[in-house]
Amino acid sequence: MAKTVVTGGSGFIGSHVVDALVEAGHEVTVIDHRVKPHRDDVRFEDVDLMDFSGVLTATRGAEHVFHLAAVSNVNVAHKYPVYATGLNVMGTAHALEAARLNGVKRFYLASTVWVYNGAPNGIAVDEAVPFYLNGAGHIYTSSKIAAEMLCHNYQQLYGLPVTILRYGIPYGPRMREELLMPIFIRKALRGEPLTVSGKGDQFRKFLYVTDLARAHLLAMDERAANETYNIEGARRVTVLEVAEGIREILGEQVRIEFVPARAGDFPGKEVSFEKARRELGWEPLIEFKEGLRRTVDWFRAKWGV
Repeated sequence: MAKTVVTGGSGFIGSHVVDALVEAGHEVTVIDHRVKPHRDDVRFEDVDLMDFSGVLTATRGAEHVFHLAAVSNVNVAHKYPVYATGLNVMGTAHALEAARLNGVKRFYLASTVWVYNGAPNGIAVDEAVPFYLNGAGHIYTSSKIAAEMLCHNYQQLYGLPVTILRYGIPYGPRMREELLMPIFIRKALRGEPLTVSGKGDQFRKFLYVTDLARAHLLAMDERAANETYNIEGARRVTVLEVAEGIREILGEQVRIEFVPARAGDFPGKEVSFEKARRELGWEPLIEFKEGLRRTVDWFRAKWGV
């Protein structure tokens, strides 16, 4: 089995990737800053990604580097654009350069399906769709596009094998509590109404986090070298379906209230994961209702209710 490094391995997605790697028998080192991993059977390096020498030392001996560390909260990226750009772009450059100098076999970048923001609406998009830079729309999206380009540069100029995984919208245990599902779950448990904008038909193709983590194992296959894959949910899930699903789990006493639609609320975009299915044998396995139930159960246990 391989010696692997996961930057951001103490975070929501990273912690599940760590679980998947450990369970598959790989040796794991987590690189994160200030926050320790959720499990004690992995090595931990407390390193700031902006400290290149620290990153270089922490990745020494690694065969595979999964680079997940980033400013992933779009609100934080909006509030602190210079910090977000520095961490997401220069942090990626530091991780890539460390991988190059340490002779890493493969570098994996956690990107996002939001790189398709500028693509025309109404059509399914896949990995062959070009970047529409005028429609990037956000510091976070632009930083991920830049990080992807750096990966291509390191592959083309230095021969570093890279694999880019464009994440859909993950959910599940350990997710940030300021996101939609935990907010709805907390409100429901407190007896507060779940507020839905407009008709609640805004959708995301939510992806249960263990399905996302499993894609990283499959991406270690040689076929995935120098390829990009969409790792996306199986179907559209509307905001209203999330609210109704929580009510189904917790009881009819959960109230849903409709409020006026927000101006410019983004409805969602169709992203195909057919390439990942075809080349990696990957597809989501956890149906949304089951994933939502697991998520509700986890938060109830965490909050003691």
